[in-house]
Amino acid sequence: MKQVTISALMLIIMTLLFGIIYPFAMTGIAQLLFSKQANGSLVTVNGAIAGSELIGQSFAGPTYFHGRPSANNYDGTDSGGSNYGPTNRKLVERAQKLAVSVRIDNGLPAGAVIPSELVLASGSGLDPHISLESARLQVNRIAGARGVDKSIIIKLLTHNSRKRYWGLWGDSYVNVLKLNIALDDPEKN
Repeated sequence: MKQVTISALMLIIMTLLFGIIYPFAMTGIAQLLFSKQANGSLVTVNGAIAGSELIGQSFAGPTYFHGRPSANNYDGTDSGGSNYGPTNRKLVERAQKLAVSVRIDNGLPAGAVIPSELVLASGSGLDPHISLESARLQVNRIAGARGVDKSIIIKLLTHNSRKRYWGLWGDSYVNVLKLNIALDDPEKN
């Protein structure tokens, strides 16, 4: 009987400690120190939520930067890739089809090299960023479609780009949602 009492008491203590006190404490600390991140890093435009800077979105049409393709249609509740391996015929066909589309949309010659991130989905299917190389490839299309000088688009791109992590890892990148918002209101940038 003594063992059952001790076990029940430990269950109650651990449930209170790790099921209630710890989660509330971590939530409180997160809200206090990292409020924006704890609330989803939401991006607002004129008081309305436009999206999260952590989850990619689909942008269509010639007037916007296009992000990385998504295997799950940018659904945050269904994060994941296609699970196709590099030799899978469906993956290769999809990448080839997207490459042709990227070349046509951006007025590139048939053999032009395209960054892989514009034709291959990521493991999460939610990437909100593209490399500066991928963004620069789209500048002429956007400038032409918007009827503005491409130097304006390049200035916005430069202003919204982020450097490598701690100057050491990865490539410079840009958040597609924030960049497209800046395109719609270039005076704010």
